[in-house]
Amino acid sequence: MRVWGWILYGVLAAIGLGGFFLRFATGHQLAGYGSYVPWGLWVAAYIYFIGLSAGAFLLSALVYVFGVRKLEPIAPLALVVALASLLMALVTIWFDLGHMERFYYVYLRPNFRSMMAWMVWLYTAYGLLLLAELYYALRRHLPRYVDRGGITGFLARLLVKGRKTPFTQEEIHRDEGIIKVLGTIGVPLAIAFHGGVGALFGTVVAQDLWHSPIYPILFLTGALLSGGALITAVYVFFWPRKDEEWRELSLFLGRIVLGLILFDLLLEWAEYSIPMWYGVGPEFKALWSTLFGRFWYVYWVFHILIGVVVPIGLLLAWGLRGRVKAIGLASFLVAITFLAIRLNLVIPSLVHPKLEGLMNAYRDHRLVFAYLPTWFEWSVVVFSVALGFTVTYVLVRILPVIEGKLLKEVA
Repeated sequence: MRVWGWILYGVLAAIGLGGFFLRFATGHQLAGYGSYVPWGLWVAAYIYFIGLSAGAFLLSALVYVFGVRKLEPIAPLALVVALASLLMALVTIWFDLGHMERFYYVYLRPNFRSMMAWMVWLYTAYGLLLLAELYYALRRHLPRYVDRGGITGFLARLLVKGRKTPFTQEEIHRDEGIIKVLGTIGVPLAIAFHGGVGALFGTVVAQDLWHSPIYPILFLTGALLSGGALITAVYVFFWPRKDEEWRELSLFLGRIVLGLILFDLLLEWAEYSIPMWYGVGPEFKALWSTLFGRFWYVYWVFHILIGVVVPIGLLLAWGLRGRVKAIGLASFLVAITFLAIRLNLVIPSLVHPKLEGLMNAYRDHRLVFAYLPTWFEWSVVVFSVALGFTVTYVLVRILPVIEGKLLKEVA
């Protein structure tokens, strides 16, 4: 399994690097979007990845802020996944910019009325907070690695200033207090920036389907579900020690994932049923296209069947009865198919003209109300995924993330 895993990673990395170089060599020429459909797969992947980050962080906050000690073993790992997912999101949306070299303009010449500018500032604060919280969570374990060689020893000497004596209980208690303060700041920050993504869509008045007050709430619940499912899948399949504690925590996480699936499904029912009730209006047309249009299978197959029905069946039939691998598989399916929800959020509203006859007014291959992601766009998303996996794997290899130890010490 390990060999096949590394082979798969190598293939994905090669595809991703190809997309990376093509993006710089050809710009947006190979992408499938245009002037009428300006947002595509990369925007959908961006909000998907940022949701994974927010959900993973909020899971760690259950430990560091709300004192749910049962989840303590996975709290540092959740911070690492949150950091890696944030990087994936920012890299993906960076590729979507027309002028990538101008990304820093939002800091130097901001528009204080821009929702996007506020989001960038919140991301910056959130990223710094993640680094600080991870530092205080891990530094108590670093003195025993000061004498080591390589990058682990270098980081240990740097972060604890060469200290070799163990941290006292008083110092550990003080660090836990600092983590609690940082986490308390981080919870509203995570809610603000991911709810802000929902608000960014909700404030686009010209797009009837997006212009809804429920969108910030949908983004937050989606973040909790997708991020929680990702952490659960990682814990079940990749946690080095498969003991009774691992089994009990996996069952606990499985119950959380099941509850979040059902709650998110309830909100989705409200999102779809209310605009479609009378069968009229632009929202009805966009949602009807989502459910029964050309790409109906994105909703019914990838989202409802693979992302909802199968996971609920796995959890109820086997997972919550003690079959831990079923919990991991169900959580994995929920996490990866959540991209389908984000695609159905971004694309359907854009492919319907807001002015009757506009689609016939001008003729050009970029002036069409249709969109299908190209292989080039998928390869760029694969690059972001490979980058996130690389960052996560490297951090758990060189830092004591797993129960205060390096990965090779507990594997």
